[in-house]
Amino acid sequence: MVVALSLLSLAQVYSQKAPVELPLYSSKIPNEVPGPDLEEAERRVEGELQIEKSRIKNIRKPTLTVYLPPKDKANGTAVVICPGGGYAIVAAAHEGHAVARKFNEQGVAAFVLKYRLPDSSVSSKPEVAPLQDAQQALLLVRERAKEWNIDPDRVGIMGFSAGGHLASTAGTHFRQAYVDNPNNTNLRPDFMLLVYPVISSNKEIAHQGSFERLVGKDASEEKLKEYSNEFNVTAQTPPAFLVHASDDRGVKSENSIVFYQALLRNQVPAELHIYQRGGHGFGLHNTSTKDLWFDRAINWLDSNGLLTKKQHDKASTSKQ
Repeated sequence: MVVALSLLSLAQVYSQKAPVELPLYSSKIPNEVPGPDLEEAERRVEGELQIEKSRIKNIRKPTLTVYLPPKDKANGTAVVICPGGGYAIVAAAHEGHAVARKFNEQGVAAFVLKYRLPDSSVSSKPEVAPLQDAQQALLLVRERAKEWNIDPDRVGIMGFSAGGHLASTAGTHFRQAYVDNPNNTNLRPDFMLLVYPVISSNKEIAHQGSFERLVGKDASEEKLKEYSNEFNVTAQTPPAFLVHASDDRGVKSENSIVFYQALLRNQVPAELHIYQRGGHGFGLHNTSTKDLWFDRAINWLDSNGLLTKKQHDKASTSKQ
């Protein structure tokens, strides 16, 4: 029965008729603390635009939901999407699945990551659990790139809010593998898309809740700096596209600014868009402006040659 269900799931993925949610790990989840599955999901529709929103918490079994574009439209680029939620929940609908569908319209394969939150009842190393899941997602996409019609050298990561912190951590901490990687598969994202991201532990601009949940209220300055990603940018950090709003009271726009400045200092290609208004958590729709940040992101990907179709004859794994 298990084999039959697995074959059915693969058939659904390959037919591209519907997104399919797959277990992130095929074997034991790293640093797992045994316990009951208490995952909860709340979904609702909000506002004039009737935007679907969700709140998933108590995540014990991380997953990756696969969204593949039609084969005749696919250009070989892929993006792993990390929804936000302050490291307390995963807002998987408006900062995940809705965005994945938009990418499919552009020929980009998208993968929505339901990642473990920092929780000592779930992981013996709670601060690295989200990063482990992000690295595992990149590994999985690259190792199955041939199956999914993806160029393994065009796999990026995207994050919203605390998911932006996770994405920028994946983009600055890739030299160390936090997951089993026997094939030495490349864990560096090829690009980053960061939307109102949490970046800095600087108390003047930090989103304290995210950092407290990730590393604890009494974390040392050294530990805070380790996860303050403007301090972890190097010349090898992937190119980045950033979006924020000046009036964001949840995560101050200075988070994007200090990361952008760090990228410039290290001569990493970057583009930053800061809107006058928009607040926090607007997802695809900043209703304060007629400008669509997603269109700006697509233009940036195109200007970097990431939307041009290529021959996908590379091996399914990419070596560092």
